[in-house]
Amino acid sequence: MHTIFNIMNIEKLRECCLAVKGVEECMPFNDDTPVYKVMGKMFAYFGLTPKDGKFVVSLKCDPERSAALRDKYSGVGKPIHSADTLKWNSVYIESDVPDSVIAELVAHSADEVIKALPRYKREEYRKTAD
Repeated sequence: MHTIFNIMNIEKLRECCLAVKGVEECMPFNDDTPVYKVMGKMFAYFGLTPKDGKFVVSLKCDPERSAALRDKYSGVGKPIHSADTLKWNSVYIESDVPDSVIAELVAHSADEVIKALPRYKREEYRKTAD
């Protein structure tokens, strides 16, 4: 079991998401669920109201890495709202997952979206200003 020492909260999580190059923040589902996209594709979303008393963010992830993260941290699990249980993870921000890992997983999630774009879209993304 990992020691809980996180100070991550919803505001800091939002800042991590907004730090992604070319990010778009929107609320297509409801007024309680911000969604973060790059090049029109979703890479993160979370509720502004805790689920079962805890805040959780859904992030895209490489399938092999998903399995390793789920084995290592009790705060990483199968996605709550996605049928694609290998490419999405639910990450509880007030858990044994260190803040630095959560921030890196946000960036990894955006990278996974970029990798899946058609080549011309990846080139377009690379040319956008920081």
